[in-house]
Amino acid sequence: MPWWTLAAPVLGGAIWLGAASGLGGYFVILAALALAGSVAAAVHHAEIVALRVGEPYGTLVLALAVTLIEVTLIASVMIVGGPGSTSLARDTVFAAVMIILNGIIGLSLLVGGLRHREQVFSLEGASAAQLALATIVVMTLVFPNYTVTIPGPFYSPGQLGLVAIVSVVVYGAFIFTQTVAHRPFFLEEEASAAALPPSNTLAVASAFLLLLCLITVVALAHSLAPHLEAAVTRFGAPNAVVGVIIAGIVLLPEGLAALSAARHNRLQTSLNLALGSALASIGLTIPVISLLSLVMGSRLVLGIDSKSTVLLMLSLFAMTLVLRTGRTIILHGVVLLVIFAIYLFTTIVP
Repeated sequence: MPWWTLAAPVLGGAIWLGAASGLGGYFVILAALALAGSVAAAVHHAEIVALRVGEPYGTLVLALAVTLIEVTLIASVMIVGGPGSTSLARDTVFAAVMIILNGIIGLSLLVGGLRHREQVFSLEGASAAQLALATIVVMTLVFPNYTVTIPGPFYSPGQLGLVAIVSVVVYGAFIFTQTVAHRPFFLEEEASAAALPPSNTLAVASAFLLLLCLITVVALAHSLAPHLEAAVTRFGAPNAVVGVIIAGIVLLPEGLAALSAARHNRLQTSLNLALGSALASIGLTIPVISLLSLVMGSRLVLGIDSKSTVLLMLSLFAMTLVLRTGRTIILHGVVLLVIFAIYLFTTIVP
């Protein structure tokens, strides 16, 4: 077990405890570094557990670990409050979907295409993930703009509760499909030589350290939340940038794992990681944040604006065309990365 995966949560906890001693500006720098290290360590330990349980359960462990971190970061900012806290869940989930669909998958297809020219994957598995993702995305991010009970990009409390339940049902049906009903759809066609699974002792130790890392992330995120919002406001950037930063921090280790899998010609595993994270991100984050909003009595902003809606529909349409044949080429990655670049630019300069 790498030493840094042990040191990261310990160092993060020490920095959080030292915040009360008045570290000032140095606290923000140290806490940000410790947060990044704890996130990376958490995903590393999740990978150890994933290797022990095997596929496709392994990618599911990674997706759930990443989603738990994301929910923690969003909830921390919402509890602290601030001018953009009511729309933070929407901005972060939308950013996560755009980063995964266009950034992570686009870069994976580009790198895999440059190295292997053409890559194959299970069309049935990708189609199932796309169907579930498109349904949840439209219900949570687009449909609120067209309901009339409460004007604006909001759901009424009853509507919010219904959408939260439906999101969990759709995600649960996908997990059942992936792990029980049609598990072969999500496995590599040709099993590659894999490393020996870790021992039970190492897997249990990693599970404990994963929990410790997540607790550290909770503490550091709660302390950094007001500094992050203040920095975005100081630079005059839109509040949506906060969501992009949070999603980027959370998805970086997951993105690197998906990129590595595509580079080694394991595109099915790469897509399982990416699409699974997108589904967990929106299928679990929105219900949890909706429940938190109802308990706090705050109005949760969910509907995205018209510009974002166009980019989201373009991303879903492009992804459908890219994954329609079970084979990918370099062009597919380039197009997705172009959409991602447009999304990033128009988020900073709307």
